[in-house]
Amino acid sequence: MDSINLSKTEESKLEDIISEKKDNKKGNCIENGNSNSIDTKNILNSVIHGEHGGEGAGAINAPGSNGEIIDSSVIQNGSVLGVIKPHKLLPQPEVPAGVLAVGELNRSKSMPESFDMPAIGKFFREKSNSLSSAITKRLSSMRDQFDDDEKVMMMKSESNVTEFNLSGLKVIVNLKKGPMDEQGYRKLLGRVSFFSRSNCRDCTAVRSFLRKENLNYVEINVDVYPQREKELIERTGSANVPQIFLNEKLLGGLVALNSLRNSGMLEQKLEEMLTGKCPEDAPAPPVYGFDDDYEERTDEMVEIVRVLRQKLPIQDRIMRMKIVKNCFAGGELVEVLIHHLDCGRKKGVDIGKNLARRHFIHHVFGENEFEDGKHFYRFLEHEPFISKCYNFRGSTNDNEPKDAAVLGQRLGKIMSALLESCASDDRHHLDYIGISNSEEFRRYTNLVQDLHRVNILMLSADEKLAFFLNLHNAMAIHAVIRIGHPGGMIDRRAFFSEFQYIVGGYSYSLSGLKDGILRSNRRAPFSLMRPFPSGDRRLEMAFPKVNPLIHFGLCNATRSSPAVRFFTPQSIESELRHAAREYFQRDDAMQVDLAKRTVYLNRIIKWYSADFGQEKEILKWITGYLDATKAGLLTHLMGDDGPVNVVYSSFDWSLNAWPKLFAATIGNS
Repeated sequence: MDSINLSKTEESKLEDIISEKKDNKKGNCIENGNSNSIDTKNILNSVIHGEHGGEGAGAINAPGSNGEIIDSSVIQNGSVLGVIKPHKLLPQPEVPAGVLAVGELNRSKSMPESFDMPAIGKFFREKSNSLSSAITKRLSSMRDQFDDDEKVMMMKSESNVTEFNLSGLKVIVNLKKGPMDEQGYRKLLGRVSFFSRSNCRDCTAVRSFLRKENLNYVEINVDVYPQREKELIERTGSANVPQIFLNEKLLGGLVALNSLRNSGMLEQKLEEMLTGKCPEDAPAPPVYGFDDDYEERTDEMVEIVRVLRQKLPIQDRIMRMKIVKNCFAGGELVEVLIHHLDCGRKKGVDIGKNLARRHFIHHVFGENEFEDGKHFYRFLEHEPFISKCYNFRGSTNDNEPKDAAVLGQRLGKIMSALLESCASDDRHHLDYIGISNSEEFRRYTNLVQDLHRVNILMLSADEKLAFFLNLHNAMAIHAVIRIGHPGGMIDRRAFFSEFQYIVGGYSYSLSGLKDGILRSNRRAPFSLMRPFPSGDRRLEMAFPKVNPLIHFGLCNATRSSPAVRFFTPQSIESELRHAAREYFQRDDAMQVDLAKRTVYLNRIIKWYSADFGQEKEILKWITGYLDATKAGLLTHLMGDDGPVNVVYSSFDWSLNAWPKLFAATIGNS
């Protein structure tokens, strides 16, 4: 290397630089040298190169082994030993124009180029401290936020509405107004009561409102308690219902209730009128367990019947290769009447015929009304079917038979009132435990004893249709409570055939009412015999023609059957049409799949196809009872002259109990 004369100023500056290098033990060293020592000669070359353009050993643009441009290289024996960069205080070399200097590429850097181990430790300590500080700060803010939320919740708890803000969900809970009793009703010293009737929409609206407001109330249904109607008229001046009373004060009907509610004055009215104890002159709750005092008139033939029961030789006899139990001959009855009434034989025969028409006695084979001689008869209570009749309590009803139309209407009203308290809103599910413990059901079981000798033939066509539809649905409820719902095919026979009532002197099962009376004595599904044999007196009650709509008014206590209904004779046809429309709105009753060109129907339609007709006729008939959507799909499917497949869905025989837990316990009562 050529010698170079340096000025004193430059020498002193160079010495300072060398001294600084030694103190800090930093810098770039040649690979073969000691890492802790400083090569003064290389530093001088670096300084000289920086000031004078770099001629000599540290010349710029010395070629490397790979043809790269080497900046400030130290070459010894033709090989590159290393690259010495100028000190930061010295002038930096400039790269010629058009040449990109090596090491000046723009790259992201995660840490400084020059660092030592203590710096790394310091870096991690600082990061750790900052992380701990952030976590502590976050926990503190969450605690403060929790305290604030708790304060907000305490403030909101004083209002009527509490809000819980959850992730993606907002729950609003309406708090109950005022203190509650053990049953969950608002605690009031007074009493809310209202008069109602069965099948009344306004009464249903009042009942729903009182339940929603958790108000314990007393309902007085004048259809269930007829003698309370007189009290209703005396208190309100009319027989209109509903009529709401707060203690002894009349609030009014549904219009008055809505007016107070809309004006916001209802709560104030309740607090004003119900804070005191209920006075004695308020409407009294109904007395449960006692029937109203009816004027029961004893049948005029009862005295004669009592004599005959005592004096007739009732015994078992063999007739037509059969043992006929508890019977007597017609001639024997006439002889007793002649001696007891001191009358002629003709009058005795007339009395016998009158007893048969009033269903005190029947021919053992049902062949005639009454004849003198060796024709055998038995009393109604000795009939072999009597043990299967669940409206028989040890003896027949000897009172004068009530009017069948009045009896049927009262039966429907009591059962409608029962459903209003023990059925779901859609009437698809029943609370059978609640029904069995209700006052309405107790009165119903007493009422059906009046059916023993009722004269059904006096009913009009509409009255008879409503009578037998209502009786069928009521018997199904009674059968579930008494014998339980069938679980299999064998049990269904007992349910539909062996649970019977005495009606008009004859026994009727669920199958007898449906298939024998309402379906004109047609065979039941999977049955080879008709319900009533030829010559049976019950055929006089059967309808001459089948109305297909009856299938949507009959409920057999299963989930796939139509909703439970009780009909009125005045509007029986419109009510049946409404029942059919409601039934076909259910997905398990009717669906249309255009892609598969398939119509799905409930299996009821297949089982009773004899009542509906052929499949094409059935589809046309059903169209008139569908909503707009289903009717449009079915009409489109039938209008393109293509094939239409009809698939019948399975029938759900499980009990229509509500809630579900009652299904397991019912049948044991």
